[in-house]
Amino acid sequence: MKKSSPTIRDVAAAAEVSVATVSKYMNNTQRFSAPVEAKLKAAIEQLGYRSNPLARSMITGKTRTIGLAILDIRNPHFTNIVKGANRIAMQNDYTLLLVDTEESQERERQLIEALAQRVDGMIVSSRMPEEAIQWMIDLNKPVVLFGRTRELPIPSVGTDSHLAAYMLARHLLNEGHRHVAYLGFGQSRWNAERIRGVTECFQEAGLTIDVHDAHAPSAQAGEHACSAIMLAPKRPQAVICYNDLIALGFMKEARALGFKLPDDVSVVGFDNVPYGEYASPALTTMDLQSERMGEVAMQKLLDVLAGHDGNGEYSLLEPRLIVRESTRRREVGAEPVSLPTSKPRRKA
Repeated sequence: MKKSSPTIRDVAAAAEVSVATVSKYMNNTQRFSAPVEAKLKAAIEQLGYRSNPLARSMITGKTRTIGLAILDIRNPHFTNIVKGANRIAMQNDYTLLLVDTEESQERERQLIEALAQRVDGMIVSSRMPEEAIQWMIDLNKPVVLFGRTRELPIPSVGTDSHLAAYMLARHLLNEGHRHVAYLGFGQSRWNAERIRGVTECFQEAGLTIDVHDAHAPSAQAGEHACSAIMLAPKRPQAVICYNDLIALGFMKEARALGFKLPDDVSVVGFDNVPYGEYASPALTTMDLQSERMGEVAMQKLLDVLAGHDGNGEYSLLEPRLIVRESTRRREVGAEPVSLPTSKPRRKA
């Protein structure tokens, strides 16, 4: 016959205390003297007792679960955020409940509202403009957002997109690039800041940039946008992409069109996704500290759950330039090289 699991009554009997004392000790709702806590700890370990999370949540009103809503689990930027957030959650005896909104603004609110009913607090990445997310406050659950909120009393964490874009643009200028395009993603809350950073840097040098927009923050969107940019009469010497996925797709299509990288065009991105280092050529990028972003967001939420007032507090992480082989130095004033005379055709 299978041995039954130890119960809270068994622990109480072994420690010679009441069931209520065991419950309060297990749920961290009351402290006891050192000898009593030592007896409780010894009894729990000896019996191998494990509390029932559902029963505990019914008593305390807490689930010990944190909700994390991200935009696309396939994007390594977000998987790195999950990794960082989960590390801090585990260290503090919390479980992470993940929701992937799949870049769908239509379903985003519905999914986050459902998530709020099952967790103690939430960390949210959203494409919604700030004026459209008041409803998150009305859920009456602590929330931490990625990206700064200027009007709402919600703690947030992010990386300085304006500075990151400026640094990338400065790198290209220092490498002698004068004809530069920016391939962005207009639905992102950070896209305007990146355009502003790139534009400001080039304006200081008396130059302008060409701005284009990808239909999604994906490698496929980078592929799709490449030909219109690279086969245009005013072909750029370098392309700054909204993120690394767009940059990797752009590079793939540029090679398919017959261009050599970085000889014909330099390409850069944002996020420092893990496999950007293994692309050919390896991708120059801005490290936005995605994993650290997840760690900071989780710690902010745990602080709020512990009773600390984090309303409106914004933590800004410093971006770091990672220079690899997808950029090369070009003679200042040099015109773009001519279009290849023969281009390999991709199969339909």
